[in-house]
Parts: sequence; structure tokens; C-alpha cells
Amino acid sequence: MARTRLESDVHDAFGRPRRARWLRLRDGTAVVEAAAAIPLDPLRLDPLEASSRGFGELVVAVLGHEPAALLLALGGTATMDAGTGFLELVQELPVPARVACDVTATFAEAPRLFGPQKGAGPEEIVELERRFAAFPDPGPGGGAAGGLGAALASLGAVLVPGASLVLDAVGFEPGAYDLVVTGEGRVDRTTLLGKAPGEVARRSLEAGTPCVVFGGVVDEPLPDVETVALSGDPDRAHDDLVALGKRLAR
Repeated sequence: MARTRLESDVHDAFGRPRRARWLRLRDGTAVVEAAAAIPLDPLRLDPLEASSRGFGELVVAVLGHEPAALLLALGGTATMDAGTGFLELVQELPVPARVACDVTATFAEAPRLFGPQKGAGPEEIVELERRFAAFPDPGPGGGAAGGLGAALASLGAVLVPGASLVLDAVGFEPGAYDLVVTGEGRVDRTTLLGKAPGEVARRSLEAGTPCVVFGGVVDEPLPDVETVALSGDPDRAHDDLVALGKRLAR
């Protein structure tokens, strides 16, 4: 599929300028990632201050190119603002929009599930729950990207599981393989809430194909599949993966 890579000037979750990439597909659909504008930055975790406004800037810029449709990918953001920053700039979506959510978590579940990943302690989680309680919960996917899923649903966008969307698009059929290997930086209870490794593992189990899930850190192994913890040290990532490959070969 032909595609054109474009860039727009936006601000990150804390107001710092950045260039955000997005794609225009042959059929005119614009593919836009929230994390391209407001990515999670481990050097600055402040969920009460991080704003999704920069993603709104990106969507406004994309709409200026008159796309035929939007495919908005949610996940990996610094934000827990329930999409309020985004809605300051985007009050309507003039073209059909699908939202590929990285998790199936509901809006109400988001503060406790994802707040800690973004720097929230017990008091901050209580405050986030208080803020989130003021908005309607659209159901599964509403909690994606700190509540951006719910914000987009309020504008008429359709929320879909992102992992299933991508796996179907690439034609992933685990029954065709002897072994499936997948992984992510941190394997925990949220891995099974629609994230790609959890969906790959689920499909592999259904197909009867052995599956190994690895994580830089494993907080909670996945049920019914082999879960391998690596060192958790980014500087050792290459050596960790080489060692994992040798282990699988045996």
C-alpha cells in the first residue's frame, strides 16, 4: 500500500516543541499516533500536569490536509488528563474516524491501571479518579492513552482494539508456525488488556501453537504461556535477546 510520510510541528505533553510524524495512505486515510506528539518520557513523569493538547495540535494539522478518514492510534502517552487538553482544540471530527486502542481498559479503570506507569502515587491516583468521575465512560478502550479513548468516542469516533486491527492487517495466523515469540518492555496484568503481546499469546493458544512471551521486566507472568524475564537493563538489550535466541534454539 502506497503511503506518504508527513510531519507537523506540535508540543509534547509538557509544552516542549517537537516534530510529529504521520502517514497518508493511498485511499486518503491519515494514520496518526498520539505518542508521536505526547510520548511517555521516563525522565519526566507528572500525570497531573501532562496534557494531551499536543495531540490535538497534531490532529488539527492533519485535518488541514483534508484526509478522507482518520485512523488514530492510542498508546504510549505521558498523559492522564482524560483527553481534556485534546478537546480544547478539537471539538469535532469532520471525517470518519477509527481509534486503534492499545488496551481494552475502560475509562474508569485507567487511573489505577495506568497512573502508576506514568508516575502517579496513591494520592495522585485518588485525584485522577476524582477528575475522571466527571466524564462518561464509553466502555472498553475508553481508558486508552490516559482517557483519550473516551474523549474521541465523545466526538463520534469508533474505538477498536488496536492489536487485533494490526494482526488482521498483516495476516497473522499462528497455526502456520511451530513457535511464536512476542514480547514488550514490561509484562504485567495490563498485557492481557488488549496489548499486542497478550493478543498474540491468546491467538496462539487458540491455534494450539506454543508461544513464548518475553519482557525486559516481568511483573506478572501470562497464564498458559512461557514467560521469560530479561535483565531489565536497556544497555544489555542486545545480549539479552541473543541469550533468549540461544535458549529458544535449545
